[in-house]
Amino acid sequence: MHLALLNAAQRATDTRENFRRELDADLDVFHCPSGELPADFRFDGFVVTGSWASVYWDREWIGQLKTWVGGAIEAGLPALGVCYGHQLLADVMGGRVKGMEEYEIGYRTVEQDGDNRLLDGIGDRMTVFTSHTDHVVEAPPGATVFAKNDYGIHGFRMGRVFAVQFHPEYDMETAREVTSDKDQLSDQRIERVMAGIDAENYDAACEVKQLFDNFLAFVEDVQRARTEPT
Repeated sequence: MHLALLNAAQRATDTRENFRRELDADLDVFHCPSGELPADFRFDGFVVTGSWASVYWDREWIGQLKTWVGGAIEAGLPALGVCYGHQLLADVMGGRVKGMEEYEIGYRTVEQDGDNRLLDGIGDRMTVFTSHTDHVVEAPPGATVFAKNDYGIHGFRMGRVFAVQFHPEYDMETAREVTSDKDQLSDQRIERVMAGIDAENYDAACEVKQLFDNFLAFVEDVQRARTEPT
């Protein structure tokens, strides 16, 4: 499968390698903050990564990314959004994103409804790593919300578009690096989060990595439907 990886992260290399590790597909990587975007929609699907940015910022690259994503969705490409990608897909399709009063960071419990293909084979109560100060407060009209916790929406689907607020691609090293960079948090909060980044929580969170294979299986089904004779 041939996917476009729309890398919106400040640490472009780390993010790229995390997704390369988890996605068993041919990835064309575009660093969106540097102005890189695909020239067309000749992909089997696309993935939008996390970012330090907010979808409501007035930045040229964000506007360009939204335009490309809107066109790709209209063209029927399957999509997966993670964290910022989750928020950007919601925004493009008519949902609403806003800042939070509190930072959600660290390993958290998220509940899913057990009725969504992206999370097939994953328990109803998931351990996931989170790191965000924005969230989707209204899913796009017609979307199905399939995952939540006390901070709000953590997953939605609309047609061929799937999105999750948490970070299934993180390993322990990435989780520690991201946490240590949060200058806006108190030393005590950072210490508590760092203490929770351990083998037990990471092993529990590895269950949600299944969603990458589930997404690729969905993309394969879309491909098959396109090529089978009617």
